[in-house]
Amino acid sequence: MEAMAATDVETRILGPRDGAEGFLGSIGVRFMVNGADSGGGFSLVEHAMSPRAPAAPLHRHANEDEYSFVLEGKVGALLGEQSVTAGPGTLIFKPRDQWHTFWNDGDGPAKILEIISPAGFDDFFREVLELGGIMKADPRRLGELSARYGLEMDASSVPSLVERFGLRFPGEPVTAP
Repeated sequence: MEAMAATDVETRILGPRDGAEGFLGSIGVRFMVNGADSGGGFSLVEHAMSPRAPAAPLHRHANEDEYSFVLEGKVGALLGEQSVTAGPGTLIFKPRDQWHTFWNDGDGPAKILEIISPAGFDDFFREVLELGGIMKADPRRLGELSARYGLEMDASSVPSLVERFGLRFPGEPVTAP
């Protein structure tokens, strides 16, 4: 049996309170795995959502697919024209170039793991945090940032999403017990 070759990637364990965190303006983000950790294959973030909080306006990514694994609560998603509701243990696939959004569809907290493939879009979240979150960001700078990451957002969709799905915008930060 041949010995395995050593790699430059270190084994690490991330505990439930480890990883940088922030509030994007409607949902939380905890950074768990970045592109350097995965060789560029994927990044992983955790999104905590307060009751009835939307994650984002309708949007689509030109460069990456997203996979949302529901850890807790009830999560709604609009995938193109299809509306779905998912509970713990469910995976929602949001392919690149598809208009989509998601939200907390319940009256208690919800939490998802978001796998982004290939890696890199987690840096968009970092830059949004540097701008003070979506609600405080200068619209021009946010537009430039979105263009750089191949993201199209339809901000005008928020009022109809709020009305259609009974959401509250903006959401409140979710704090760990």
